[in-house]
Amino acid sequence: MYLTLDMQRLQETGLLTPPDSFDGLFPPLGGGAVTTWLIDTRSLWPGNSILYASGAAHAMSLISEEERKIIMGKMFIADARMSLASALMKRLFISQALGIAWNEVRLARKGDPKHGKPCAVDAVGRVIEGIDFNISHQNGLVALIGWDGQRQHSYNSDNTINGLISPTADLRDGVTVGIDIVCVNERDDYRTIDAEGLDGWVDIYEFIFSDEERWSMKYDIDYVTLLDGSFLTRHEIGRHDRCIARNRDISCKLPSGNHVDFSSERLIEAKLRRFYTYFCYKESYIKLSGEALLAPWIRQLEFFDVRSPKPGNPARCSTLGMWGEEVDDVEVYMNGKEVSDVKMKIQAFEEGFMISTAMQGDVQGLKVPGFTTLDLKADVLDYAAAHLDHP
Repeated sequence: MYLTLDMQRLQETGLLTPPDSFDGLFPPLGGGAVTTWLIDTRSLWPGNSILYASGAAHAMSLISEEERKIIMGKMFIADARMSLASALMKRLFISQALGIAWNEVRLARKGDPKHGKPCAVDAVGRVIEGIDFNISHQNGLVALIGWDGQRQHSYNSDNTINGLISPTADLRDGVTVGIDIVCVNERDDYRTIDAEGLDGWVDIYEFIFSDEERWSMKYDIDYVTLLDGSFLTRHEIGRHDRCIARNRDISCKLPSGNHVDFSSERLIEAKLRRFYTYFCYKESYIKLSGEALLAPWIRQLEFFDVRSPKPGNPARCSTLGMWGEEVDDVEVYMNGKEVSDVKMKIQAFEEGFMISTAMQGDVQGLKVPGFTTLDLKADVLDYAAAHLDHP
């Protein structure tokens, strides 16, 4: 279930007052373990309505009534599938991280009761510190990143957590995580690009990206993928990187002396992929705090040395090679100063997806592992059945 945190009420009842001493209660903060999971819902719960989809009723019996109402209110079953998978993944992570029964998992939101970042709370609504998680879903994929500080949480006789209580995570005391998925070819961006040019299309997002970021999106290039699957580097493309329109003929002379001819559509496609790389980075960073794209400091958050990861193989061609390139050397700046306590990574999945992860706080020694693709029955439903009423 989700609880709206009334911090004033908790203060009045004394629930925000921590014990006199935590000595020996938890091991030192920092470190811990990072989890990354992926569920592909595109073939789950088939049909046109989640209400009648095979197996969906059982899955929805494992989540809260509030979440079931939200899921059943989705207009499209694709959105309902992702929401259901998201609810299940959150419970799976919390149950495993805290070592509690599936039915003991409680959820709330930090800050805004509707749009705030989901968090784990105990039976009386107190935030359980020492873990953090975030979920993103797009076009059928649902991904989770979770941090478990691996502290031994102490339980009171009434099953409440005897732990650190605060309305928001304190980066000095732990780690916060964020994640975002983008699908490059999900939208039809070309209509606007053909009418206004790539530069005009990019400037639509001037409220999100700084002037320098937008300039790089328009005129820089990482690589161009040709129709035969080969790549041209930015050095081979040269000043053709200034092209911002489709349907132009481009001829590049390579260091070998050979010429390569291709349509500028390939170049605009590469720049679109670069734009969505920026977008994915920015979204995963601001989801560290749960402020989303309305964060007032969003344009002051800048990314440099951005490289779009090369795509993986489409699912129809390979079951093992769907993951593409992984990039983890982006530079993050806030208000013109480098952010030193954050680690970010972006990885391609299939031809059109990219997933960005962010960790901030005491991240020294932490590394984001490769994603584990969960099997709905074996990894989620069977676990819930085995741990429904006991850890």
